[in-house]
Amino acid sequence: MTILENLLRMIDGPRDGALLRHAIGIELMKAGDPATAALRFREAVARDANFSAGWKALGKALAESGQPAEALASYNRGIEVALARGDIQAAREMKVFARRLSKSD
Repeated sequence: MTILENLLRMIDGPRDGALLRHAIGIELMKAGDPATAALRFREAVARDANFSAGWKALGKALAESGQPAEALASYNRGIEVALARGDIQAAREMKVFARRLSKSD
């Protein structure tokens, strides 16, 4: 059984939450499925809107699945969350990604 399969079996169990959904999204990204990964990252930030890593991963998945406007919105929300939580490094990274995305338009 793969890591992804094991993680998917945990959905709706006692350990289900933002981190599980994020981990599933990471595995889907590794498998080359950014569109489905974006769905899981959306679930992660829906469960914890203050999860800056979730916003960052969602932005990347959306950008890689051809949704630049949605990716930029995700990065911008993630920057707000990261700054509010004092996660300066995550905010800086997302600012760089957002700037690159804006330049590619």
